Formats: sequence, C-alpha cells, structure tokens
Amino acid sequence: MVDGTIIEKQKFPSPSPKINLYLITYLSKGLKIKGYLAEPKEEGVYDGFLYLRGGIKNVGKVRIGRIIQFASEGFVVMAPFYRGNQGGEGNEDFAGHDRYDAFSAVKVLEEHEKVNPTRIHVFGFSRGGVMALLTAIHHPQICSIVSWGGVSDLSLTYVERNDLRRMLKRVIGGTPTKYPERYKWRTPLYEIEKLEAPLLIIHGEKDENVSVEHAYRLEKRVRELGKQVESWYFPQYDHYFPPHENRETVRRLTEWMKTREPKTQKLEG
Repeated sequence: MVDGTIIEKQKFPSPSPKINLYLITYLSKGLKIKGYLAEPKEEGVYDGFLYLRGGIKNVGKVRIGRIIQFASEGFVVMAPFYRGNQGGEGNEDFAGHDRYDAFSAVKVLEEHEKVNPTRIHVFGFSRGGVMALLTAIHHPQICSIVSWGGVSDLSLTYVERNDLRRMLKRVIGGTPTKYPERYKWRTPLYEIEKLEAPLLIIHGEKDENVSVEHAYRLEKRVRELGKQVESWYFPQYDHYFPPHENRETVRRLTEWMKTREPKTQKLEG
C-alpha cells in the first residue's frame, strides 16, 4: 500500500454539529501514523488544509478545538500526530524523517472525496512551521503555505532555547557544531529556492518560544529569491495570541488562503 493510504477511520466526538471528526490511521514510509481528519458535513467540494502541529511528543499535541476552528472556515482538515505519537508507529525526530508523515498527509487530502486536489494549503504552527516549509518544498503543487510563530532555522532554535538543547541533542544526535549537516537538512532556508507556493508569515514580535528572527530570516530569504510572500507581524503579542485576536487572525489567514490561485491555473494563464 502506498503512502497516504488510510487503513483505519474511526468516528470521533465533534464539538461542532456542522463538522465530522475522525481519528485516522494512515501509511507513511511503511509506518502506521495517527491523526485527526475534520470535514464539513454539508455536501460540496472544499479546499484541503494540512495542519502541522508544533512541539514534540506530548508538548503541543493537536487540539481538537483548533482543527474544528479551521474546518469551520470551509476546509477539510488533516492533522497528523507525527510518528511515535498517540499510538502511531516509529519515533518522532523533529523535522527529520517525521517530515514524511506530513508529506503523506498531503496524499490523504488529495484522495479525499470532498477535496479539490488542486487546492491544498499547508499550515504550520511553531515547530510545524519548519514541517510546513519542507512539505511545500517537497510538494510544489501546494496552493499556499502559512507559517504562524514558525521555526525556520533549527540551529537558531538550538542557540535560543536552552531548555530544548537536551531534547535536540537526543533526537538529532548532537549539537549544530558537531553535526551541522543534520541541522541543515532540517532547515528549509537552504532549499527555499524550490518553494513554489505563496507564503504567509505570521509572528508575534514578543515571541520567546520561537523568536521573530526566524520569521525575519525566512522572509529575507524568500524575498531575495523573488518568491511570493506576505508577512503579518504583531509587536504586542508573543507565541500565543489572545482569544479574540486569534480568531480574527484565523479568519484573515483562511481568507488569504482562499484567494490564492492553484498552480495549474497560473500555468494555464
């Protein structure tokens, strides 16, 4: 069976009467990966939305309320837990081989009967930012990409986050000085010339979990290459926005996604 094949799909209690929620198991490089799939109940064809979580293991787990929020904006949402999490096989390795779990999740959306396969968007929060960029680089057909409070440089994360160094050394095998190539492989800035999808960067300038420097480096590199990029910086916010501003930003970013043209249309035009 190929990557992205769903091998199990269980109905899960949904907090919204308009959205069906499922716990699914799908294949990625021969491993059984778990994730949530949320879809509007109403018949129709929707844009696909790949939600890439932050954190690692039990930190930053996919929150049902969050994916229902995005599905309620008119998307079929796929949110992988990444390998080794919540009953999935394998071991999470922080933008290493677990990137394939995101790549395979694109296939889950492309095969979904309610999804327009030319309109799949990728959203990454925090560590998910790096996953989103790697996914859009690997899948040039992606319609748009949003990085919110997103990591763009793994070596910078090591430098900035004393509290994560032990985890990074354990997962990656050592420091950026000892294994620069391992950190470089996990840092999409080095491959950003392959990015085809329009990019939206959202970042709170007071963010201490993922400094705004990640956003600045990403934007600078993308602009140097003449790629499509838009940035929304919030000087007053940190990694987590207040509820009202959060909802408003979700509304704005989903509107932004819906106005992006699929790559196929651009080629024809």
